[in-house]
Amino acid sequence: MSDSLLQRSVTTAVARNLATTSKTRPMMMSITPRHLLHLVPWVQVEGGTYRVNRTKVELSKAERIEIAADGGSFATEELRSVPLVAALPESLLERMRARFRTEEVPLGSDLLIEGQDRSTFFVIAQGQVEILSKGVHGRDLRAALLSEGEFFGEVDLVSDKPSDITVRTITPCVLLTLSRKDLDAVLGELPNLRDDFTRAIDEHLELRSTVNRYGERNIDLVSGFAENVEIPETFVDYAANPREYSLSAIQTIVRVHTRVSDLYNGPYDQLEEQIRLTIEGIKERQEWELINSQKFGLLHSVDPAMRISTRYGAPTPDDLDELLALVWKKPAFFLAHPKAIAAFERECTWRGVPPVTTSLHGTSIILWRGVPIVPCDKLEVKSRYGSNQSFGTTSIVLVRIGEADQGVVGLHQTGISGEIMPSLSARLMGLDSLGVASYLLTNYFSLAVLTDDALGVLENVEVGYYHDYEHRKATPK
Repeated sequence: MSDSLLQRSVTTAVARNLATTSKTRPMMMSITPRHLLHLVPWVQVEGGTYRVNRTKVELSKAERIEIAADGGSFATEELRSVPLVAALPESLLERMRARFRTEEVPLGSDLLIEGQDRSTFFVIAQGQVEILSKGVHGRDLRAALLSEGEFFGEVDLVSDKPSDITVRTITPCVLLTLSRKDLDAVLGELPNLRDDFTRAIDEHLELRSTVNRYGERNIDLVSGFAENVEIPETFVDYAANPREYSLSAIQTIVRVHTRVSDLYNGPYDQLEEQIRLTIEGIKERQEWELINSQKFGLLHSVDPAMRISTRYGAPTPDDLDELLALVWKKPAFFLAHPKAIAAFERECTWRGVPPVTTSLHGTSIILWRGVPIVPCDKLEVKSRYGSNQSFGTTSIVLVRIGEADQGVVGLHQTGISGEIMPSLSARLMGLDSLGVASYLLTNYFSLAVLTDDALGVLENVEVGYYHDYEHRKATPK
């Protein structure tokens, strides 16, 4: 053997056995910034219940009609979502529902034309329509977009005036329609039905004249310089059955063998790391619930009047401006999936209006009209391709926060037994016969929307739309 192959020193591989190794704490990829948990102000709740008192709404607002799974019908009770006919007797509503017809309408069809009398009530079962109205300069202006479950034309059933809007399909649609001819046939079935219908409509129209645009009773006032004017009397009524929020709970049991925590506790405490990582998972689930819970989540708490749809699929500056026009009283932040933010930035780049950035919790984020657009992956992307989030649709939420501004608040109850952070406790449940210790972790929380106009959502946000800059035309990816 040549001298060059002789071992002249201990090898690094062997020497490494005597060296002290530097270690990190356990890392977990599912941890996100969870900006929402930091941005929402948390309110202390006593007795696990939070009651939101509101003024009485005299006139109910329109709500979406829930379309049946077959896509061509709805339950009779759903007609209560239409304020004009909400007070009609059940028997009359049932007869009306039975008269609705299903129509399939192609893209670009005019359903109503301004200045003409169609006298038809439309419910959208599938698709989207646009509402157009001529501005003061005679041009057609898009006033709104309507989608599944929304309706229009109900006033035309009781009015002889020509329509003041044009309604056009912007996708192929399935519509449920009730004509005035069919309504007249219903009212002619029994002598008292027409009287019931007329009385309910007259009461509705009279009530509309006494409430504001929020459906609340007008406060009678007098102003001016005239003397000897009788001062009106007024009062503000309250809702008889205010909504109450009960705190929800997330719970799990962490199990650690005492031999592990006794012998393998350096340099990191094994019990501490097990609880820390479990708490991270609890907090991730908490943020998901604040957005998606069917009982109190943001997406399920949006008033129908505060829901709008994108105009062309991809989220444009115009869409976010319209959302700002809904939540205009001190909007605090947008909340969007990172893919939706990227789609919005592409639209801004295409138009040559790149948004400015700011720092939030040490992260650089963009602003639109001075309002931060906060990334959150809990606003899920729904895709036909399963878990592939490069394509699909999502929603963008705009929030006003705080009790003082009648916004959105988080709810929790501090001071609970075994508390290790606000409203989150860890309790030792004991040891089993195998020497395994069990710890119960519990997090109590909920979320409340104090007024309907504190929360708005932009729906049908397409995240997979790209632009062909070479040919200056929009193309799918």
